[in-house]
Amino acid sequence: MTALTGKASLVAAGLAAIGASLCCVAPLLLLTLGVGGAWVGSLTALEVYRPFFAALTLLFLGLAFHRLYIEPQACIPGKSCAAPRMRRQQRLVFWITTVLLLGLLALPWLAPLLY
Repeated sequence: MTALTGKASLVAAGLAAIGASLCCVAPLLLLTLGVGGAWVGSLTALEVYRPFFAALTLLFLGLAFHRLYIEPQACIPGKSCAAPRMRRQQRLVFWITTVLLLGLLALPWLAPLLY
């Protein structure tokens, strides 16, 4: 089994965060779009899986952080990964993604303020 790259960790964290907030984001989004019905309320049945997806999100964000800040980068000189600018861009994308994902994870607590 190969280790996840920084980009794969961020994508996996994003998918897990979407899964964690699906019980609250999907009904809110559908109601905002004007879609209603009793079946929208059934999406809250996914709430029991929210802690699992939240834990996965935090795990993958932790893996991406470890890869970007703690693990020494093995890169051949002359490749794009050896450029300090590329590392700064990766870290910037990581922090933007982290803020967005933590906001998505907090949405179930913030959703009542939006209704």
